[in-house]
Amino acid sequence: MTKFTTLLFDLDGTLIDSIRLILDSYHHTLETHGLPARTDAEWLSGVGTPLRVQFAELGVSPDRMEALIETYREYNIAHHDARVIPYNGAVELIRRVEQEGFRVGLVTSKNRQGAIRGLTLAGITDHFDVLVCADDVHHPKPHPEPVIMAMAQLNADPDTTLFIGDSTHDMQCGRAAGVKTAAVLWGPFGREQLESTRPDYWLETPADLLAILSLTP
Repeated sequence: MTKFTTLLFDLDGTLIDSIRLILDSYHHTLETHGLPARTDAEWLSGVGTPLRVQFAELGVSPDRMEALIETYREYNIAHHDARVIPYNGAVELIRRVEQEGFRVGLVTSKNRQGAIRGLTLAGITDHFDVLVCADDVHHPKPHPEPVIMAMAQLNADPDTTLFIGDSTHDMQCGRAAGVKTAAVLWGPFGREQLESTRPDYWLETPADLLAILSLTP
């Protein structure tokens, strides 16, 4: 079994349960700007990519794009702390792996301000050695740049790095960066949505990651 030394985590759908708020933020944004509605499934397929990637599918002008992003963020921030909670066992998992001496990074498609808000809500901001957010990269997930950047900042070896996420974008990003991938199944996606990306590991619960790392629960 590979001996991992570096663990990279996605945020939304992996550590914090924010998916319903994300979807409602998209719905609110389209309604506010008088744009045709999209279904939960249409938005969900792009969860794990930055706002600009999602809104680009609407074919809007640059000015409209900025207005959509502003509306989304205003709604999301206004409701964030009341509607977002950490997944069961996620906080304890992060604290445990940091305590055990693993290098721990966050690789998210949220901007830095939003990512820090989520980590602060969960009480785990200080447990990450590095944050790579949407505003840090030129090419977001599923491009490998976010994971490659995190490894560079941690001086990590791809052979001993594991990327843990919930979406196809996470799995594709990790595989393209040459690291092992672990797909969590407590987020919005099931095996049927993720199987095509061939994760190296499946995680039903956070305790499954401890087993992979040869740690007792």
